[in-house]
Amino acid sequence: MNAEKPSLSSTFPTPLIPLHQGTTVSKSHHPDSMGKKYDRELSWKIASNLFVSFKYAWTGISYAFRTQRNFRIHTIIGTLAISLGLFLHLTRVEIVIIGLTIGAVMTMELLNTAIESVVDLTVGQSYHDLARIAKDCAAAAVLISAIVALFVASILLFPPLMVWIQFAF
Repeated sequence: MNAEKPSLSSTFPTPLIPLHQGTTVSKSHHPDSMGKKYDRELSWKIASNLFVSFKYAWTGISYAFRTQRNFRIHTIIGTLAISLGLFLHLTRVEIVIIGLTIGAVMTMELLNTAIESVVDLTVGQSYHDLARIAKDCAAAAVLISAIVALFVASILLFPPLMVWIQFAF
């Protein structure tokens, strides 16, 4: 006997969201989620314990890593920056500063992904100026944090790197 889980959509109907006049909503399916079923039926509930909270957070990180090219790029560049800092024997404080700026960039990238997902969920495949503004501003936050991280890395990494290059060659 094959018993299926009851669907939450039949128990808890989707609330009607007032939309700006002229806005159309259609169900959009992200290409990465086609054919995949995520077991998130009860994710609307408060996490039962700390482990479950961390599991949801890790799910978000792994989703971003799998689906967001820029998140993977930031991860690789951040790993290289920390590795280079360790190789060049930067102080602990300098490594921490680089790590914090990397964390800020990756946090902004996660927030950007979340905002884009919520906006896409809300407007579907229709166009709306406010949706564009929300997405553009979220992307700008990532850009600004990445520029600041590049500035910090150049200030902290380039001088010892130049010294190392002079002694190596």
